[in-house]
Amino acid sequence: MATILVVEDDPAMGDLVERGLTGEGHAVTVVTDGVAALVQARSQPFDAAAIDVMLPEMSGFEVCRRLREMGQDLPVILITARDAVDDRVFGLDSGADDYLTKPFAIAELNARLRAQLRRRAAGGTTVVTAGTVRLDTVAVRASVRGRDLPLSVKEFSLLRYLIQGTPAARTRAEVLEEVWGSAEHFDPTIVDQYVSYVRKKLQAADADVVIRTVRGVGYALEVVPAS
Repeated sequence: MATILVVEDDPAMGDLVERGLTGEGHAVTVVTDGVAALVQARSQPFDAAAIDVMLPEMSGFEVCRRLREMGQDLPVILITARDAVDDRVFGLDSGADDYLTKPFAIAELNARLRAQLRRRAAGGTTVVTAGTVRLDTVAVRASVRGRDLPLSVKEFSLLRYLIQGTPAARTRAEVLEEVWGSAEHFDPTIVDQYVSYVRKKLQAADADVVIRTVRGVGYALEVVPAS
């Protein structure tokens, strides 16, 4: 059983989600706005959150961003009727782990929550390193030779996954499944886009780590020996 925070301003939808999650054995707290969500997150620990994007006064994007600023590392699934790629990217960059589009089946929400909870449970060590790159997975902070490496939450997750898989190559489908939560609901080219972002930041930080393109497979991380 997990404790789930649900943020939904539509009473009927909130009731539906609550019943669907409690039916799986979860303990569910439902609030109707972002301020109440942040208050609840400060007052008690949650294992995961499902947050509607279209909330009064404070959007789900903003709620997610503030949760991350508070140091909340719980999996967050954003729920919205908006299915544009830019919206999904913005949500993920706000710190969300997954993005579910309305209308959806409660069974799918439960499945995505289970996947996110399994990943967190299997997270293992809180510090991941490769060469001069160090990732603190609790603080969600990256550094190169002790200097901060500015990464979005999704860029951080991508780099962590590639580091943990070294030296094996990861396919785009594997990256989507692990980092975005689904290989079915996202365009595989989003992986290429984020790899490009991370590459540029690693290069700018003079890191001894590069992301190689493995033709016909995907991407692999490599530590480059000092010349």
